[in-house]
Amino acid sequence: MYALSSISSKRIFSLIFISFLVVFIGTLGYMIIEGWPFLDSLYMTIITLSTVGFGEVYPLSSKGQAFTIILIFMGIGVVAYTIGSVAQFMVEGHLKRLWEKRAMQKKIDKLKGHYIVCGYGRVGKGVCEELKREKRSVVVIERNAELVSDLEAQGILHIQGEATEDEILLKAGVQRAAGLIATTGSDADNVYIVLTARELNPKLLIVARADREEAISKLRRAGANKIIPLYTIASRKIAFTVTHPLVTDFIELAVYRGFDLQLEEVPIGPKAQIKDVTLKDSGLRERFDVIVVAIKKASGEMLFNPPSQAVISPGDILIVLGRPQKMTELERVMDSHSVCLLCE
Repeated sequence: MYALSSISSKRIFSLIFISFLVVFIGTLGYMIIEGWPFLDSLYMTIITLSTVGFGEVYPLSSKGQAFTIILIFMGIGVVAYTIGSVAQFMVEGHLKRLWEKRAMQKKIDKLKGHYIVCGYGRVGKGVCEELKREKRSVVVIERNAELVSDLEAQGILHIQGEATEDEILLKAGVQRAAGLIATTGSDADNVYIVLTARELNPKLLIVARADREEAISKLRRAGANKIIPLYTIASRKIAFTVTHPLVTDFIELAVYRGFDLQLEEVPIGPKAQIKDVTLKDSGLRERFDVIVVAIKKASGEMLFNPPSQAVISPGDILIVLGRPQKMTELERVMDSHSVCLLCE
């Protein structure tokens, strides 16, 4: 007998199919051997396999008796084992989880412009929290059963499996996604994930984690748009804290703990109410109380501390510092969805 954890939905469906096949063979046998109608033949097959002890529908010929003996030996064990396995399957909750899994997949299939996070470790969990706080749709791919249980408890859309596999990425909607973040603890896995995702969606924004310096060039060749070397970020932050303590304190206070400020990217959409005007004439400071730190022009040029005569045009991206409430108003005016760069 199989252990509780060994009963899979695939095995259950196989057993059910075999049981129906036995019933079909029994029904067909009685129709051919005895010449009985379909319903009588089916009834005789069912009462034989279920061993309920009812009498024969009609007297059996010697051939019919021999066929019944064969049917009993061939079918009763299969049917009994199938019934036991189905009961075990339902007791374990597999049936419920199967329906939940299908319902979740239907929700994922409806998503468009969402973000796929590959790996729900410490880094992946933090990424999901930030994306959820930004009200972005997230689908997590995770192979660890314990972490999957955590995702289920939090109600996060997820798929259990290997993010390196085409089938899993397609189930996560990689062809409809806005971006993919590879955050597994293995550089080799991240390289393979990036390579596979890039092949499935050439226009996808891909951000990848790198734990070793030699992985950066491989991730870039695989197709990652942005690479986050964790070792470099940690070391730079520590050194910057030592060499520029006041600047570090300001960032901590202004962005994380004190002044309720956000540093965000605000794209200028084609229907923006403020466009084709200079910063001076835009009224951004007066109307939204924001500071324009930089402007990334549609041409790719980055203007840091832009002059008052810099022109805001559709396709540009403003990097602004301001309060969350004002950012929401600015987003609507600019026909865009802002992206938080530094927020708690």
